[in-house]
Parts: sequence; C-alpha cells; structure tokens
Amino acid sequence: MMEVVIVALAATIGNLLMGWDSSTIAAGMTYIKKDFVFDATIEGLIMSMSFITGTIVTIFSGAVSDMVGRRPMLITSSVMFFLSGLVMFWAPNVAVILVARIVNGVAIALAVTLNPLYISEVAPADIRGQLNTFTQFACSGGMFLAYIMVFSMSLTDSPSWRLMLGVISIPAVAYFLLAVFYLPESPRWLVSKGRLLEAERVLKRLRGTDDVSGELALLAEGLSPGGEATSIEEYVVAPASEILVNQEAGKDYIKLYGPNEGVTMVAQPVNGQGSLISRSMLSQQGSFGALTSTGLKDPIVTLFGSLHENTLPESGGSRSMLIHNANSIFSMGEPESSPFGTSDNLHAPLMSFQGGGGERAYGSKDMLGMRSNSSLRSNSSLAHGNAVETPKNTNIGGGWQLVYKSADGVGGGKREGLQRVYLHAEPSAVSHSQHASSFVSTSGYDIPIDGGEAYQAAALVSQSVLGTHDLLHLPEVTAKGSKWRALLEPGVKRALVVGIGLQVLQQAAGINGFLYYAPQILEQAEIGSLLSNLGLSSASSSFLVNVITTFCMLPCIALAIRLMDISGRRSIMLYTVPILIVCLLALIIKQFLELNSVINAAITFISVVVYESVFCMGLGVIPNIICAEIFPTSVRGICISLTSLTYWGCTLIITLIFPTLLQLLGLPGVFGLFVVGCIITWIFVYVKVPETKGMPLEVITEFFAIGAKPGTDPAAIGIK
Repeated sequence: MMEVVIVALAATIGNLLMGWDSSTIAAGMTYIKKDFVFDATIEGLIMSMSFITGTIVTIFSGAVSDMVGRRPMLITSSVMFFLSGLVMFWAPNVAVILVARIVNGVAIALAVTLNPLYISEVAPADIRGQLNTFTQFACSGGMFLAYIMVFSMSLTDSPSWRLMLGVISIPAVAYFLLAVFYLPESPRWLVSKGRLLEAERVLKRLRGTDDVSGELALLAEGLSPGGEATSIEEYVVAPASEILVNQEAGKDYIKLYGPNEGVTMVAQPVNGQGSLISRSMLSQQGSFGALTSTGLKDPIVTLFGSLHENTLPESGGSRSMLIHNANSIFSMGEPESSPFGTSDNLHAPLMSFQGGGGERAYGSKDMLGMRSNSSLRSNSSLAHGNAVETPKNTNIGGGWQLVYKSADGVGGGKREGLQRVYLHAEPSAVSHSQHASSFVSTSGYDIPIDGGEAYQAAALVSQSVLGTHDLLHLPEVTAKGSKWRALLEPGVKRALVVGIGLQVLQQAAGINGFLYYAPQILEQAEIGSLLSNLGLSSASSSFLVNVITTFCMLPCIALAIRLMDISGRRSIMLYTVPILIVCLLALIIKQFLELNSVINAAITFISVVVYESVFCMGLGVIPNIICAEIFPTSVRGICISLTSLTYWGCTLIITLIFPTLLQLLGLPGVFGLFVVGCIITWIFVYVKVPETKGMPLEVITEFFAIGAKPGTDPAAIGIK
C-alpha cells in the first residue's frame, strides 16, 4: 500500500501551502503596515479577504468536483497558490494585495474542501484515518516552516514582506507537477461516471494487486445506499469443506468466497430470539429517531460502536455485539420476539450454488467481469444456467466482505432479485458449543467443518444496485433525480447534522481566536518582554514564540496519526476536549490570582501551546475526516461543500467578532464562552457522532441510511 500513502502525502502539499500562507500573512502584516498607510478596516479586510473568497468558492466547489472530478480541482488549487504568490511578490499597492488574497482564497478553499475528500476516496478503510490526519500534519508543518523563515528574515536589517508572501509560488510548482503527472483521479468518482476500466486501473495501482474486483463492486454499490430496505442479519460462519463446496442445492447456507481461494466459508442464518433485525420492526414502532428514548446516545452511535466492541454482553453467549445492540435499539417488545416469528422464512434455503430452488450467491467478480467491454455486456445478465465464474475477491477492507445472494429464491440469477450482503465477522463472538467438526443446518443437514471454529457474523443486506442497472449505465444511478432533493433523504440529513454540527462546534471551541489573536494574548502576559532580554526585537520575539508553538503541534499530530485508526475518531475527541477545557480554565483562573510575571507568562504560554497542540490532534482534523466519510458517493461533493461552507462562515464570524468580545468581556469572559463551547462539543460528540474507523465508506453510509424512514410497508421490502 506504499503507493496510496505516497499519493496521499502528495495531495497534502495543498494543506502545507495553506498553513504556510496563514503564517506568512500574519507575520507579513507587521511589515506591510510600515510600507502603506491604512486604517484597521483595511487591515481587517486584507486578513479576511481569503475567508470571504473561500466562503463563496466553497458553495460551488463540491458540485463542480462532482461534475469534473477531484483531480482537476486539486490542479486548480495548485495554480491559484502559484498565481497568488506571484501577484503578492509584485504587489505595488493595497489593491493588488487584495487581489492576491482573493486568488489565495480560491486556492485555500479548494484545498480545505477537497483534499480530505480526495484522500478518503482513494485510501483503504484500514488506514484512511491515518492518511487523512496527514492533512493536519502538513498544515501545521507548513506553519512551522513558514515561521522559521519569517523569524530568520526578521533578524535582517530590512525584511521583505513581498518575499515572505511570494515564496509560496515555489512549492506550488511542485504541487502542480504532482497533481498533473502523478495523482490519479478518485476511483469512486470514476465509477460514478461509469468509467469502470479507468477505476480498475487506478485501484490496481493504489492497492498493489491485480485483483480489485471486490472493491470495484463495492464502489458501484456505494452509488445507491440501501436505506429503508436494509436489514441487519446474523449468521454463523465456518470454514467450508471440499465436500460442502460440491454439494447439490437445497441446503440452507450461503457459500462465501475468500481472496483468490474460491469457496472458503459457509454462512448459516441464526434463527430465533430476534436474531434477524429488519425494517419491518421500524414500521411497527415508528420513527427510528424516536427510539433515542432507549438511551442518551443516538441509536446510530450505538450501532457503529457495536462493530468495535471486543466483549460480549453478559447474557449474550455467542451473540454478535452488533445484533445485540440492534435488538436493544429496535426492539420495544419482548426480547425473544422476531419480526418473522416462527414462520418458515427463517428455515428457507438462502442459496444454492448451481441452479435449483434455493437462493444463489455471487462473488463480486461475477458482477464485474472487467476483461473488456464485451465482457461487461455479457455479464449484464449476471449468470446463465449453471455457469458461475468463481469470484476472486470479496474482501473490501476493515474486516468486511461483499457477497451477493438472490432474494427471489430462483436459481436462474434474476437481476431484479439480487441482494448485496456486507458481512462483518466477529471472531470474539465464538460459541463454545460450535467447536465441533460440523454444525447442523435448520433443514437437518450436517455441515462439515475442516478444522476451525464457527463464529458469529453480522450482515447488512439490501438491494444491489447491480441488480437493477447495467454496469455500463451506472451514471444513471447518480443522475436519477435531483441531487439537492437527495439531501432530504433521512440518512443524508442525519449525516449532515453530524457534519455541520462538528464544523460549528469546532469554531465554538475557540481555535481561531487562539490562532489569530495568540500574539495579543501572549503580549498581555509579557512573554515578549521576557524574550527581549535575549536581544530580540518585539517582532522577532513574537515570531520565535510561534515557531515554538507550531513545533509543539507536530508530535501531538504524529500521535493522532498513530491512534486515528486504533483508538478511533470519536474516542480521540472525547479524550482531548476535556484537556482543552482545563487549558481554558487555567487561563481564566490566573487572571484572578496575584502571580509574578514569570509564573504568569509560563502558565499562559503552556496553556496556549497545549491548547493549540491538543486541538490539532482532535477537533482540528477529525471533523474534516468524518465529513469526508459519512456521505453517499452521489451527493458527497455537495455535502462536503455544505459542511465546508459552515466552516468558512463560522471562521469568518469568529474572526470578526473576537475583537469586540475581547473588548466587552475581556480575556476571562471570552475564554469562559469557549469553555461552554467545549462542553457542548463533548456532549454532541458523545450523543451524535459515531465511530467510523476501519469501515468502508459505503458501509458507513449504509448504516446512516438504516431505519431512516418510518412507516415502511414490510411487503415493500420483501418481508412476508
């Protein structure tokens, strides 16, 4: 996977340039004011012009990226960075400086909006969080390098602000060359446009393997989340024997296919005790959102958390944690009840491998014969008679597998009845009663096991997009209906609440107040005067403090990179927000204590540095990561625009009102507001934000769509 790591690092150069720019404009303003005479209004306009431009550009960037692709937008960002540096290097007056800031705002908006999106779409599920955290490391690294340059220039007799702000054009050239000649287009965007062969080539390059059929099928399925038609089922999974592979139809099990090894496992549905969780329960019990009365957390948070549990409920035996929690969320009646009761539906065969009356399972390569266009056309009917090609890869990352089964009970392989199954094995849920050499099917057959243990597996089952659309016409899936109307889908709305909420509360925690006014905060603590004893000017002292501050961010972000796909996004935020509160309280309390200048300066400096460093490893990067993960492919660009627009709007508001708040309330009052913002943020994360580590993007959106629509008719989703 080294190739995808290098691709992600190349993409983060845009974030490095963004961090570089924020530092150089903050430092360069000290010298710009010496060359030109202007009031505070013009100064504020120069500082905020990139934010204003970025807010406007963000409105359109997501929709445009959905039309033309992610890569062209990254190329455009690199060009804008290059032009802004050239214009700033030449700038003869304030008007030209404002033009340069407008061009720079376009570049920054595209980098902030699309870099996390691009990395999420090219990265495998297992390391997606780590790769996306590199964006924050690059941004802080750019700030650190820029402040080193600025500090060095401040020691000269006549520092040039034009050189400070114009040098960004040099790394922008490197970014442009990489974007044009090295970075591939997002494979998910290519699939959404029906360009499957190109998507396959990109995936082979990024994954370092020739067999990407499983992930390619996954990307196609991501065009249409299951929504109200999705059910959560539970299987017992076991290694398959050679005898089982060659058995005739009529056995109630599903054959599963491992990477390049043919049939390696069989899955048997678990019956009784409400093990099959379906949408019919939701139709009987009303809105999914109304079920929050069963606990403080949003039900979706509980479901996501179930996937990351390593322990079983005390009375659960071998029960899957996902199924256990799904039962507790969905089931308002008797825990033993099932939406299917004791009907024969649980005992019906799930599939047969060769014709017959059972259901038929397809591996991902049956869906995506990618040898040529003719093979695509020949596979439009999926399967004919008994000829079934052995699928080569059902693994889609993060412990998930994608397989297919026919829902109509006909062995002819009807496309309309094709269902996809996202299977998540939970080895921790091994039953001690299943250590035998076989387990008994509901129809009385013994299924032999070749040395291994049976274990629980949870599955998301829904209608396959490949069952209703020819592969060559996949763009019709995304083009169907208005994308803006799609934002009203309950699953998308729930994701927007999470994404927009995180962006608002990120600013409510006060980071921009620190970043843009930290010099004033430190100046009030007389840190500059202490450093002046070293023979440094006040400007150089301020730059040195920023060098130290930005350097301290880097090890914290490096730790976040290490933990992002281990501890997870949600856990990191829940543990880091209290640290922010402690830092803010320290800054408040010290205002009411009689402290000597050294202790006062030390407390202020340590609190500011710890706050900014810890913020960067949590709230600084994770909202963008989550926003790039939780939206369906068909509307991901638009939704990213909406969340980024929220970020830019809140940033602009905080930047504009912070001086007024500082004047009215003083530092203790402003920090008190930030404490309240952090407390609300922690509560929101605990209640509303699910853990998405290690999950394929398409599975994440499937979970958000589960149970979204109340009052669904069970017959409409195939429940008899």
